[in-house]
Amino acid sequence: MAIHQHSDRFSGDLQSGDLQSVDPGMGEFGVGDPLELAAATGLASEDADYRRAFDRAVRMLAQREHSVQELTTKLRSKGVAVALATLVVDDLRGRGLQCDERFAEAFVHSRVRRAQGPIRIREELRQRGIGDDIADAVLTESGEYWLELAAATRAKKFGTEPPLDRDDWSRQARFLARRGFPSDLVYRVLDGAVD
Repeated sequence: MAIHQHSDRFSGDLQSGDLQSVDPGMGEFGVGDPLELAAATGLASEDADYRRAFDRAVRMLAQREHSVQELTTKLRSKGVAVALATLVVDDLRGRGLQCDERFAEAFVHSRVRRAQGPIRIREELRQRGIGDDIADAVLTESGEYWLELAAATRAKKFGTEPPLDRDDWSRQARFLARRGFPSDLVYRVLDGAVD
């Protein structure tokens, strides 16, 4: 059974794959030259650039949350102009597709799973353009929560036995400090391990 295209642009048998373009201005698939199509539909090159940048940003956000600064920087690294990158990111924010608060929450959860403390997490949020107001809102866990996380992190690395001597105590303290735990928590964890 042959199926025929009823159009002034196409004729041919779809079942046999013999579809031919009748309109000489159209390309192989009946679409035509992309630049002519853009001109005919009123898309200026800026609109096409915007669409490409927007699509690229959406793909990035589909992989994981990004801060405004991260997203803008990544777009810039792909050759998108500063003004266009800013425009795209602002549009994404307006549509609710990008949100610094949502990024910060996801970021904190990922860093807690890596057993990092609040000091290091806050610093990494700053590096990604997240202000202290948002960081304060997402780092709301109690001191006891961070104490338990620091103790579990120490136990995983060094075991449950207390530090053997002052050098061992210092080595464990440096480890916890590098992980981003404040000194008061480090002292409480290590003093608790000694008791």
